[in-house]
Amino acid sequence: MPDKQDDVLGAHLCAVSTNLEATAKFGIKNENVFGFWDWVGGRYSVSSAVGLLPLSLFFGYTNLEKFLDGLHDIDSDFFKSREESTSAAAMLGLIGFYNTYICGLESRAILPYAQALIRFPAHIQQLDMESNGKSVSKSGVRFASGVNTGPIVFGEPGTNGQHSFYQLMHQGRVIPAEFIGFCKSQTPMKLSDQVVSNHDELMSNFFAQPDALAQGKTIAELEKEGVPADLRPHKEFLGDRPSLSILFEGSLTPFACGQLLGLYEHRVAVEGFIYDINSFDQYGVELGKVLAKDARNVFAQVTKQKAEGKEVNVDLAKFNKST
Repeated sequence: MPDKQDDVLGAHLCAVSTNLEATAKFGIKNENVFGFWDWVGGRYSVSSAVGLLPLSLFFGYTNLEKFLDGLHDIDSDFFKSREESTSAAAMLGLIGFYNTYICGLESRAILPYAQALIRFPAHIQQLDMESNGKSVSKSGVRFASGVNTGPIVFGEPGTNGQHSFYQLMHQGRVIPAEFIGFCKSQTPMKLSDQVVSNHDELMSNFFAQPDALAQGKTIAELEKEGVPADLRPHKEFLGDRPSLSILFEGSLTPFACGQLLGLYEHRVAVEGFIYDINSFDQYGVELGKVLAKDARNVFAQVTKQKAEGKEVNVDLAKFNKST
């Protein structure tokens, strides 16, 4: 048995890093370091060693290989397509640009009808907003006032969203909705006292919600249904609310998960190309970090003075005015 700390670390740890000097100093052997390109941003790192190593350890490499095959399938479709209408990713990008830039709609709801995708909207939130939240073109030209690029992205699984923010989508603000569904369930279930399976119940809502957004309900229809006159304005749905639906033939498999991620990654790039912005930098996150260091120095100075029993006296002029 190894008796030295470095030997123990070397035998049991691996790392994902581009800094071999730092990993070696920590005690990790070079052959146990998985490298990646230094230009890979965190939101695009799922298919790099950053994401693949932990995913392979948790789900097994067979599942991971299928996940990569799904990503590759969308890559191939995107690069082989010569017309926007034949590429799902390009169509997503064009629809997104139309809703945001042409129609002036500032938000976008991601609504998967699969509980396993509960964190998918949050991932797309970072992917889209950190990539396309820009106001300067690649050549450094600032956009005219009123021109906004990245939309405000949010979402939840449809089963939760229906009982929280769908009210706003139906009768409040106009929010482009993106429904994601699967023809088969990962966990099929049919109770004897129910006329349909759990998945058919779920998919009934998947198909009904876009129809409700598009068609709405008129005062005349409500009158014909016998709704009291004083309630009709409250139950009227104007309709004409934009949405799109993505329906996978099977269930949420590793391959389908790779396809879904690939669609949205390429979609972000397409919108960035149209706006002529760089979707792969993120200077906007840096200023806050710099200012946080200034504030941290203030806290450190106060902590030190208190520990030494001194009167707290901080020269804020030495730090950024915002602190």
